[in-house]
Amino acid sequence: MVTPVRVIIGLCLVAPFVAMLWVGSYAKTDPAFIGIPFFYWYQMLWVLISTALTVTAYQLWQRDQRARARQGGAAK
Repeated sequence: MVTPVRVIIGLCLVAPFVAMLWVGSYAKTDPAFIGIPFFYWYQMLWVLISTALTVTAYQLWQRDQRARARQGGAAK
């Protein structure tokens, strides 16, 4: 069953793939950050963003599963 929480979880997990597959958006050298070309620091930034999004998706999933377990237990 698709719920708003599951849509958010999906978006959290798909966003890094879309960002990295859209190479034209970051295939350039400027702006450089402390001497590192944009191409490299943008990808490294997405490592951190992906971690945060994955943790968020996991926490939302756990919360959703607990809520479903409570609903299932009350129905029995």
